[in-house]
Amino acid sequence: MKIRIASRASPLAIFQTKEVIRSIESLNEGHECEIIKIESDGDLTDKPLFEIGGKGLFVSKLEKSLSKNEADIAVHSLKDVPAELGPPDMHKFPIIAMLPREDFRDVILLKENIKFHDLKDGSKIATSGPRRKAQLLAINPKFEIIPIRGNIETRINKLINENLDGLIVAKAAMNRLKIEYPNVYIFSEEEMLPAASQGVIGIQIFMGDPRRKELINIFTKINHGDTFQTAYKERQIVSLLEGDCLSPISVLCKKLDNDLNLKVRVSNHSGTEIINEEIIVNTGLNDLIQRLVHGRAKELIREK
Repeated sequence: MKIRIASRASPLAIFQTKEVIRSIESLNEGHECEIIKIESDGDLTDKPLFEIGGKGLFVSKLEKSLSKNEADIAVHSLKDVPAELGPPDMHKFPIIAMLPREDFRDVILLKENIKFHDLKDGSKIATSGPRRKAQLLAINPKFEIIPIRGNIETRINKLINENLDGLIVAKAAMNRLKIEYPNVYIFSEEEMLPAASQGVIGIQIFMGDPRRKELINIFTKINHGDTFQTAYKERQIVSLLEGDCLSPISVLCKKLDNDLNLKVRVSNHSGTEIINEEIIVNTGLNDLIQRLVHGRAKELIREK
C-alpha cells in the first residue's frame, strides 16, 4: 500500500515525518511512503500567531490536502493541533496514532556564560507562546518578553545575533534535530509546566477517505498506547476549558504504574494569577474541571 504523508516543510516537521516512515517500515508489510511537503499559512508570515488565527493555521492546509485526496495522512507536532480534535468516531480529521513521546520539557538558551537565576530585571527573553510568557513572568515580572517566530534554527540565529539574553524552546525539538548549544537551562515542572502533548508526534487522517479502515489498521500497530492515553487526557483539559493552542494552559499527564498523574496550571497572560491543580486520574475529569472553573480558570486564560 502506498501512503502519501502530508508534512510541513520545516526541518523539524520533515524529521518527524521520517520518524513515522521508520515506524511504518518497521512493520515489514511492504508499504511505500511518499512525503508531500506543504507550506501552511502559519509558515508564510512572521506576524504573531494570535493576530493571524493561532496555531490552527499550521494544521488547516494539511487537513485540506487530506480532504482533497492529495495525501492519506498528515503528521503534526501534536501541541500545534487544536485540542477539540477527538477520537475517530467523533471528528472529521481525527488523530489516530501517536509515536512515543520525546522530552516534554521547555528549556531556555542563554547568552554567553549567563546563568538563568542570575538574569537581571529587564532581561530580554524571546518567546511567542502565551503559556511560556505567563510562566516566565511569574518567575520574574520584570523580564522583557520579546515575540519571536521562525523555525528553531532561525530563532537561535536571532538569539546569537540580536540583543537578546535568552530564548525558550522545546527540549524535544533540540533533541530531534540534534542541536547542540553551549548554555542551556532546563526548566523544572514547578518553574514551567509544558503545553498539552508537547513532544508528541500525532498522525491524522480524513474520515471521508475510502481507505480509512486500512489506514487505521496500519497505524494502530505503531501507536504508542501510553503516549496516546496521557496526551489525550492533556488535550481533554484544554478542550474542556475551551482553550486553544495559544491559551496560557499547561498540562502534564504521566503514567505511574497503573495510575495517571495529572498536573494542570492555568494563568492569566501576565502571570500574576495562577491556578495549580494535581490529581490522580481514577475516573473522569469533571471534578477537576469544576475546581478549575470555580477558580476562574476560563476567565484567566482570556485576560490580556
